[in-house]
Amino acid sequence: MNIVRAGAWSALGTAARLAAALVVVKLVAWLAGPVGVGKLGQFMSLMSLLAVLAGGGISAGIVKYVAEYRDDPERLSRLLASALGYAMAASCTMACSALLFARPLAVWLLGDPAYGSLIRVLAVAQLGIALVNYVLAVINGFMDVRRLALVQVLGSLLSVALALWLARWFALYGALLAVVLGQLFWLLVGLPAWWRSPYFQRGMLSMRFDPEMTRRLAAFSLMSLSSALLPPLVNIAVRDHLAGAYGWEQVGYWQAVTRVSDAYLLFFTTAINIYYLPKLASTQDRAALATELQGAARILLPAVAASAVVIYALRGWITRLLFSVDFAPANDLYAPQLVGDVVKIAAFVLSYMMLAKAMTRLFVISECVFAASYLVLVYVCTSRFGLPGAMFAFALNYVAYLLFNLVVVRRYLGRLPA
Repeated sequence: MNIVRAGAWSALGTAARLAAALVVVKLVAWLAGPVGVGKLGQFMSLMSLLAVLAGGGISAGIVKYVAEYRDDPERLSRLLASALGYAMAASCTMACSALLFARPLAVWLLGDPAYGSLIRVLAVAQLGIALVNYVLAVINGFMDVRRLALVQVLGSLLSVALALWLARWFALYGALLAVVLGQLFWLLVGLPAWWRSPYFQRGMLSMRFDPEMTRRLAAFSLMSLSSALLPPLVNIAVRDHLAGAYGWEQVGYWQAVTRVSDAYLLFFTTAINIYYLPKLASTQDRAALATELQGAARILLPAVAASAVVIYALRGWITRLLFSVDFAPANDLYAPQLVGDVVKIAAFVLSYMMLAKAMTRLFVISECVFAASYLVLVYVCTSRFGLPGAMFAFALNYVAYLLFNLVVVRRYLGRLPA
């Protein structure tokens, strides 16, 4: 399957996930306005952080090694048994931790101890979320894009129905609760779809400790955790800074634009993850790797640039449609954010070389450095330009990250035999 066909199937699944996410954002905007959207961002950051920790941060490792071992049943069996055990142990640990600190987390992130029960529900859900991540990673590793899209579409439909029902009865609390429970509904679709696949074997649900595979997964865990945990943590710090400097209403405007950005970029990042991660992991030839990267640039960069132009032209209508007329001040924030989006996708294509080739130390260091540089740039740029400075910081940071990845890829390809 080539990138165009894989991209079409991933676009279908991504559109379903995007629509489900936007329904929740719209509900929250309608129920609680900009302040509610700002707090939704805080809760989503916590949920992203816990979801990654729950699975031990090994989804990308599962995708990589399933792609490599798919024709080696013995090593594949060892990998998956280790991966499932790793994920379940991590999810139990995170569930206990979240239960213990539910009330402080609710006060810190949402400013209301009444949301402690919501954090406790999220804690208990960690086992199910870890299993969902495991199932989807296995399907992705086999590059079964159509089955993955089916799970995403049906799972998103169930999530939307749940969000509408809970929001009707419990308002903002219900909408946030649906974000958690909707993830568990994916199991209702994902498990049967996986069981009916031609590559499913009962042994894939067994758990055992394998030192070699655990070490390999642990290396990937470090990379995945750094890339998945640092952005939510940094965004929490950015929101706290913006809220302290400008108030939660202004944070809501910033959050609205970043949500739109995250939404349309999901099409591109999903295609990169579904197609390029297993493809780069299973490719060892220098010329073939260079061809894949050049092909990605030719297809993805014009597409994301065109999307950014369209969104900028329609930003007023998009903001009213997805949020409300109260979010009109957010329209002034789109331009620097959209420029940063184009640079971000260019950098992401190249950065997947580090993931696919398990450059653990370099990847983790780069994630830490550029997370810190983004936070510093936010403080510097907002002190000079106000709220739009947060968008300037985003774009400048990804320009630096792109330059870094260009150097990394050039050096790696230069060491391979011609």
